[in-house]
Amino acid sequence: MARRIPADVKKHYDVAPSPHRETMLEMRERILAIIPKAEEVVSYGMPAFKLDGVIVAGLLANKNHVGYYPFSGSILKLFPKELAGFKTTLSAVHVPTDKPLTKTLLTKLIKARIAL
Repeated sequence: MARRIPADVKKHYDVAPSPHRETMLEMRERILAIIPKAEEVVSYGMPAFKLDGVIVAGLLANKNHVGYYPFSGSILKLFPKELAGFKTTLSAVHVPTDKPLTKTLLTKLIKARIAL
């Protein structure tokens, strides 16, 4: 059974346009499979995942993509090969709305963030 989304977080998914919302929700399920004890919160105006008091991931619907935010500027540069097919900034991966990040890639990104 899927985990219930907290009301304040759900509002952010609800206002995201389709297909952004579906991509975000798919990535949410994958993130929660990786870190099932994560608390779902809103941080910097986006759904985010907090583990042991630290935000380790966030999702945000942007105009042409879904942003994946590791909440650290030192994470994405650790994975140049894995992220080669994506546009990135120092703090975000621009995820195509029809291609959610894989569980394998999310696992790498989240584990690297937790290790900080």
